[in-house]
Amino acid sequence: MSTVAPAVAPPSAAPKLAVVGAGSVGSSVAYAAMLRGSARTIALYDVNTAKVDAEVLDLAHGSSLASGAEVIGGDDISVVAGADVVVITAGARQKPGQTRPELTGTNVAILQSLLPQLLEQAPDAVYVLVTNPADVLALAAARISGLPRGRVMSSGTVLDTSRLRWLLATRLGVSSRSVHATIVGEHGDSEFGLWSSASIGQVPLTGWLDAEGRPALDRTALEELEREVAGAAYTVIQGKGATNLAIGVAAARIVEAIVRDENAVLPVSTPLEGWHGLDDVAMSMPTVVGRAGAVRRLEVPMDDRELARMHASAEAMREVQAGLDL
Repeated sequence: MSTVAPAVAPPSAAPKLAVVGAGSVGSSVAYAAMLRGSARTIALYDVNTAKVDAEVLDLAHGSSLASGAEVIGGDDISVVAGADVVVITAGARQKPGQTRPELTGTNVAILQSLLPQLLEQAPDAVYVLVTNPADVLALAAARISGLPRGRVMSSGTVLDTSRLRWLLATRLGVSSRSVHATIVGEHGDSEFGLWSSASIGQVPLTGWLDAEGRPALDRTALEELEREVAGAAYTVIQGKGATNLAIGVAAARIVEAIVRDENAVLPVSTPLEGWHGLDDVAMSMPTVVGRAGAVRRLEVPMDDRELARMHASAEAMREVQAGLDL
């Protein structure tokens, strides 16, 4: 196992979450965090005064019926001051038919302007990027901020993994909580499943049998599942214009792992530094997440095919990053 972050202060007794961006995703992150009790204080920041004020008021009206979290916010960046975790959702929205890489230049420029201001207000926070393309922005944020390793990550394939587990559970007739399968690599078209280590309960996924005693999933079926997971965002965007609800829950789950110092294993995306020969990209692998952020990346067993796909995913990311000042 490779260490990714140093130890930091113990969990706060009254953790504060700051969400940057009051659009559909940012508001959904704040809403999920309020319902789940992810933090004691939830601060929502956006330069659009009318929008952020309305979202804060709407959230606050429901707080006493949920976790009771204090909801604050506004267009003054000082509302994020002292945050334990900062979730960044600000950026251009992905449009129907638009790929994540096409968003890259615009959203990196936004991050270059925004991150130094956030660091002034919350210098000790762990930063979680949700804005797409999440992997490129995680790498950019790590380099812009100069923060210690692990203090910057993206939501990576946490949502993609949830999608996969739901699909497998639905197809095989089991609880999604009993499915242990992970999507890794890019949060995007080149992502893939770690099938060699996937299981349902204690049964290897590749050995799972149907009611008639036959293998339930062959290689073709697994590849079909990967395509469905990778294309899920496009399907949702085509129908409703944006993905927001599930990513809100995924981000809230990451926040909880940090503020509660859970040391939970989640497939967040962090910069790779010599991992299996990979550098200068950020991609997702199962990672221990706690108060220090991304504490360590796990050395998950991977077969030759999966390692090759990880390298191919890295090459896809490098193509997206080409021409950017990272």
